Amino acid sequence: MAALVQPASAFAQGQCGGALKGTPQCDATPAKAPFAATGWQTVLLDHFSCQVADYSKEAAYYATLMNWSIRSDDGKQAMLDIGDWGGLQISGGYRAPPAPPAAAQPAAAAGRGGPRAPRNAVFTSVCWGIDQWDAKKVEAGLKQRGLSPVADNHGDFQSFHVKDPAGFGLQISNGNRKNRRQGPATAKTVAPAPFAPTAWKTVWLDHISYEVPNYKETVAFYVALLGWKAGEDEGSQSQCEIGDIGNIIIRRGGGGPPGVPVTPRPASIGHISFGIASFDPDQVKAELDKRGLNAREDTGGRGDIHTAPYKSYHTTTPNGYDLQISATTRAKRSA
Repeated sequence: MAALVQPASAFAQGQCGGALKGTPQCDATPAKAPFAATGWQTVLLDHFSCQVADYSKEAAYYATLMNWSIRSDDGKQAMLDIGDWGGLQISGGYRAPPAPPAAAQPAAAAGRGGPRAPRNAVFTSVCWGIDQWDAKKVEAGLKQRGLSPVADNHGDFQSFHVKDPAGFGLQISNGNRKNRRQGPATAKTVAPAPFAPTAWKTVWLDHISYEVPNYKETVAFYVALLGWKAGEDEGSQSQCEIGDIGNIIIRRGGGGPPGVPVTPRPASIGHISFGIASFDPDQVKAELDKRGLNAREDTGGRGDIHTAPYKSYHTTTPNGYDLQISATTRAKRSA
């Protein structure tokens, strides 16, 4: 049996450390598989889908700060390349929902990467490319497991949309490194560059912070459906390895202490952390500072950023989304 991997940085963000570890409200027993494993393996982050209030400003920000190329912009949405290994689709039209009562606001949100500005952005789905693609077999496999696939094909791109147990959008495609993002991405967006470009190169999906009503069943679902490798269950979250693409922390939503009733919230991606090459904490902070961007240090509670094994900063996009920039690469994924 493969060893379970759970970086200490992920543990530091959980709700079940210290005296709570092992208590009934922090049960670390994983959920059983919801169905027979498909045997599929996730081979590509095809793209994230994000809706914001002003898509062109968001696209210009990522293109300039993270050096992501703009592959297309039709005036309503933009598709950006995350290096040569991922994508981000940003569309406009976001309208913020009514604010919840003050008592329902999670007190710990700021400690887990909550933004410092009104959030006018939401991630609505993620598209993953899998191996062994055969559209008829994939569709049949999804239906056999109680899912309701909806085909979405464009040219040689084939995919199906389904919902995960938390109701979040999941798209499964035939995408891989050989058939996606071919040719140069040279499109422009309407908004001007907000500042001078950096020289950063995004090389790794450090982690997706994914909050759901029932994290255990969500972990079991993705392990069985997409071949993800589950980490150790901390009692409030579990970090999974997404093949050779990166990691995801699937968390118990709500934000309050274990055992304390909270208002149920829909599934959401609270923040995404991207690893950049040649991360130097002082230089990264200086680059953020001189562009007028906030830079909140995050070492996973493991000391000074210069010596901690996990190094990162959170900053905020023009539409208020929490972007985390870290030193983590594939070689350091278990730090």
